[in-house]
Order: sequence, then structure tokens, then C-alpha cells
Amino acid sequence: MNFIKKNILGFIICTAIAIPAWFLGKLAPVIGGPVIAILCGMIITVFWKNKGSADPGIKFVSKKVLQWAVILLGFGLNYTVILKTGKQSLPIIVCTIATSLFTAFILQKALKIPSGISTLIGVGSSICGGSAVAATAPVIDAGDEEVAQAISVIFFFNVLAALVFPIFGKLIGFDTASGEAFGIFAGTAVNDTSSVTAAASTWDSMWNLGSQTLDKAVTVKLTRTLAIIPITFVLALIRTRAAKKSGGTGRSVSIKKIFPFFILYFIAASLITTIALKFGVDAGFFTPLKTLSKFLIVEAMAAVGLNSDIVKLIKTGGKPLLLGAACWIAITSVSLLLQHFMGIW
Repeated sequence: MNFIKKNILGFIICTAIAIPAWFLGKLAPVIGGPVIAILCGMIITVFWKNKGSADPGIKFVSKKVLQWAVILLGFGLNYTVILKTGKQSLPIIVCTIATSLFTAFILQKALKIPSGISTLIGVGSSICGGSAVAATAPVIDAGDEEVAQAISVIFFFNVLAALVFPIFGKLIGFDTASGEAFGIFAGTAVNDTSSVTAAASTWDSMWNLGSQTLDKAVTVKLTRTLAIIPITFVLALIRTRAAKKSGGTGRSVSIKKIFPFFILYFIAASLITTIALKFGVDAGFFTPLKTLSKFLIVEAMAAVGLNSDIVKLIKTGGKPLLLGAACWIAITSVSLLLQHFMGIW
């Protein structure tokens, strides 16, 4: 009862922001509900500095509710279908992810960017944008301002990719009679599903290809999303090892306290989905859980916005933006290079 009393006000406020942000995100999918929720939270915080009794609930939503969202996200992953249809693009996906993470690591050292934000931008750029940031943030115990900054950087390059890539694809000579080459390019070089969909749909419209490009791009994108599982798991192990080391001698460190066990529940959810679908359960059975997951991410991002200082983010945003640009260019270059070597383009 005390738990509810302590957190209820902050939870209600985050939900009140999330509901309109969710519907506005449906109207503007390239921007998306999470970005709108963060921006709303940031604007409110400019005028509402002292959260008072709402503060515990807001922090609870930004941490725990985000973890619940990640667990439910697992019900949207079916290993069998994705790997079967996306195996052609698998070498490109692995290389672009590795390139992005390596670029983020090098620039984090060179530009002295905090490791939390460089990890979030590297993972978000290479896998699936906001969802990857949402999944990774609690694993590495990232601060709310780091999450907000990473989401903002990734959003900027999402929109840029959706607008520029169809024109860029024509300029460099992608096949306009088929959606395969551009579909693989969009699925591997654009990070967020909404922007992948926007870029691929535009290419289909430009060359009257029906949904050829869109079908290919979404399949590749879903294959890429699977990388959330091994990457978050490895990050969880690294964090656990680092925490044990920092515990020093003579002090016992509890694995239960430092290992983010929600990642195991996330993996379990995706395995349940894969097995259930293999045994004939209708995919629509998991749709409400996937929808709830997306809404909870929007709600958590509202809390992140309420805990973020927009003025500080603008002042310190130069280096993260440069990092995001470097990851984006590196991913795009590797995707094009490998497609050329594989004879796709």
C-alpha cells in the first residue's frame, strides 16, 4: 500500500503525458511516440523544477516500467521466421553492428564522451533506434539525461535517413525495377522501424513496386532487431564483472543485486513466442503484449523527459551529435560496400 501511495502521482503524470504522445506518434510515425513524450516531459520540466511527491513515481517509471517494456518487447521476436527470411542480409547486419559499436568505442575515447551515452548511441544506431536504447539503458544503468540525448541524436538521423536515402539510392544507381537492393540498404542502414518503413515505402512509390521494397526492408530490420538479445546480455555480463571488481577485496558482491535479470525474462519471452508460433499459436495472440510494450516505452520516455534538463542537453549535445553522425556514415558505407561485394548492388 505504501508503495502505491509513494509512486502513484508520478505514474499518473507520466501516463497523462504518454497517452496523447502515443496517439500523436501514430499520426507522425517518423517522429514516433517516444520522441514526442521525451520532448513533452522536457518542456514541462522547464516550468516544473521541483517534482515534490511526484518524484519517486517518475523515477520508478523511468527505471522499472522501462524494464517491464523491454521484457514484453520479447513477445515481438520470432527467431525461426526472421532468421529464415533474413539470412541473405545477415553478413551485412553483423558487419554494420560491429562497425557502429567500434566507431562509438573509438570516438568515446577520442572525444572523451561519457561511456553511457556512447554505448546508447552505438547500440541504438546499429540495431533498432529507440527500442535498442530502451533495452540497453537499464542494463548499463544509464542516466535519464543520457537516454534523452541518445534518443534525440538517433531521432535526428532517423528523419534525415527517411528523407535523404530514397534520393541518394537513385543517385548511386540502385536497381529501380526491383526493391531488393534498396530494401536491404534501408533495412541495414536505417535504425528505427518507422524510418525504415518511410524510406522503403517512398522507394516503392517512386518506382511503382507495390510493396517489394517494404517487405524486404522490414524483414531485414526484424532480423537486425534480434541483435538486441546478445548485445544486452554481453553488456549485462560486462557490467556485472565491473561491479564485482569495483567491490574490492573483503567485500562480497551479490550477483542478484548487480545483474539485470530482466534481460533473462526478455530472452524467455522471445523463446516462448518462437516455440508457441511453431506449435500453431496465432501470431495475433501476442499483439496486445507487443502494443503494451510500445506504450510502456512511451510512458518511460515521458519520465525520462521529466528528469532531463533541456538546456543542459543542448549545451552538451555537440559531441554526441558528432558521434551519431560518425556511426550513421560508417553503417551506411559498410552496408553499401558489402552489398557491392555480394553482387546485390
